[in-house]
Amino acid sequence: MRNVSILILIVAAMLLRGTLYVVQEPEQVVITQFGKPVGDPIVTPGLKFKLPLLQKIHRFDKRFLEWDGDANELPTKDKRFIWVDTYARWRITDPLLFFQRLRDERGAQTRLDDILDGETRNAIAKHHLVELIRTTNRKPVMSGLEQDEKTLEVISTGRQAIRAEVLSAAQSRTADLGIEILDVQFKRINYVEEVRRKVFDRMIAERRRIADRFRSEGEGEASRIKGEKERDLKLIQSDAYRQAREIRGDADAKATLIYAAAYDRSLDSRSFYGFLKTMEVYQETIDKGTTLILSTDGEFYRFVK
Repeated sequence: MRNVSILILIVAAMLLRGTLYVVQEPEQVVITQFGKPVGDPIVTPGLKFKLPLLQKIHRFDKRFLEWDGDANELPTKDKRFIWVDTYARWRITDPLLFFQRLRDERGAQTRLDDILDGETRNAIAKHHLVELIRTTNRKPVMSGLEQDEKTLEVISTGRQAIRAEVLSAAQSRTADLGIEILDVQFKRINYVEEVRRKVFDRMIAERRRIADRFRSEGEGEASRIKGEKERDLKLIQSDAYRQAREIRGDADAKATLIYAAAYDRSLDSRSFYGFLKTMEVYQETIDKGTTLILSTDGEFYRFVK
């Protein structure tokens, strides 16, 4: 009898466990019986009841879910091939419809791959590359290296409008799947490798051109500074030479006055002065290879005599 009671308690516990279940705050539940949904979805948290053994619980997330697509090589309207990487946020709005159409999140991810990748491809193919890169018709900001005024091509759509176009088209295709796409963004847009190398080469050539221009301007400025330095140096040297000659001339004049005052005191001093100056002339004009022819009444002969 005791064993029967224990068995009954075990069976009752198992039935109770199979009857009661808890719905968490971020969950929503669909109950199926023999694989078919039963009743309305349960979207409120708390302790719930179901038929044991016959009914099965299918739990779905109520929170925002992530879809991260793979980067794809897509052609633009102007035949430019680019890599486009997108991501999106979505949620389950009708768990019953979601279960009937997609079964689980894996099926939803697969369907979103088809929808979002397809709508992205369609949107990219309908617009030029410049529309995908830019968002507004802003005025370009000069970096200080460019001297020429640059203008950007006028766009009519822009990246944000294209993104909204992809989002709207994708939302219309998921309305009957029990899900809602909340947001779509372009994570990365880039040229394919071959085009990217050409773009980098063109950028390098442009920077080299700017560097050559700055180098040429620098050399011209250096030549101008050097020329001004040489001119200022010559002006300084010329002024210094003039001042030196003036000082020397003033000194010679004062010395001459002193000599004149000293030698002009008497006849003997004047004669002695004449003798000294004549000796200086001899020393400066006559050497061992010089032959002089003097007249007897000349000053040179008089002193030699």
